Amino acid sequence: MYVQKLLKPDGRSLTLYSRFPIPEGIIAPSPSSEPVQANPHLRWHPLRGEWVAFASHRQGRTFMPPPEYNPLAPTQNPQFPTELPEGAYDVAVFDNRFPSLTIAAHQPPIHLVETLPAQGICEVVVFTQDPLASLSSLPLDHLELLLQVWGDRTLAISAHSQIQYVLPFENKGVEVGVTLHHPHGQIYAYPFVPPVPARMLATQQAYYQHHRRGLLQDLMAQEIEDNRRILYHDQWTIAFVPVCARYPYEVWLAPLQPLTGFSDLSAQQRQSLAKAIKTITLKFDGLWSRPFPYLMAWFQAPTDGLPHPEWHFHAEFYPPYRTRDRLKYLAGTELAAGMFANDALPEEKAKELQAVAIDLNLDFNPEPTLSE
Repeated sequence: MYVQKLLKPDGRSLTLYSRFPIPEGIIAPSPSSEPVQANPHLRWHPLRGEWVAFASHRQGRTFMPPPEYNPLAPTQNPQFPTELPEGAYDVAVFDNRFPSLTIAAHQPPIHLVETLPAQGICEVVVFTQDPLASLSSLPLDHLELLLQVWGDRTLAISAHSQIQYVLPFENKGVEVGVTLHHPHGQIYAYPFVPPVPARMLATQQAYYQHHRRGLLQDLMAQEIEDNRRILYHDQWTIAFVPVCARYPYEVWLAPLQPLTGFSDLSAQQRQSLAKAIKTITLKFDGLWSRPFPYLMAWFQAPTDGLPHPEWHFHAEFYPPYRTRDRLKYLAGTELAAGMFANDALPEEKAKELQAVAIDLNLDFNPEPTLSE
């Protein structure tokens, strides 16, 4: 992995990664030379027992360039400055211009509830310079590089003493709110363990204390024995529709060996995970012969400096699903009560995904359009 660190005119960091040497002289652009002045804060939610971030400066953030913007020739669009530099590299990582969390946060306002500065980190990870690509179309060695990038960013970010949890994720598709034409994800780093990973941590700790084995490790062993919902399985990795799936087409992906995060992966495990990622995303895109929107989240152990033998590093894909005439998203019971009602059995949706034929050596491009 080759790395080059740059600084944008507005003071934000830009890190380039590549499978091949990166040439010198690359210039880091930014839409504005004005320094980012974000100062978000946290407020305590007494009924839910969790922190809520407030970042009013994000109301001015961009959504997507207008239709006349040509992402295939960014230099022809001087009125729409880009975040990506010209040059030979594979992956770009830069600080979000509109962060919900920032290390520089300070002096939170005083309110009826407890407040804190929203100290954290928000980074954008652009997977490739090709605006028409996706994870499903990237070569396997490019996906291996991306896994290394997530690991490198996790190590760099967790060096800040304020950071307790690092969450890489991808919102794929305009349907779930992307802001760039280029395929990309984000990394949020929090000064606390957020509610969902915190619940995962508690359940895994309780199970490990009783069984001296990992909860997800045993669940995966049961899935392998049942053998009805598995989408990918080799010596190192498994991907499957979990028996308890809350969404149709929900998929979990994990190394078979319990690990705490990206930095624990061996070269063989990265190769295997890359194949699993491409298998799942190819099946998603091939399901309806169109780019398939989803949220992909990678759950690592907390970065609190403590050992976490109970933790099992893994990814979860949460796609919307198609009803008769539309894509369905969260409804009242999921958002308000936190109880998910799945309209389809995991076994049925696993069969649909299992039936999608793929070839890991071929790219899948279901004629995407920039409006999709």
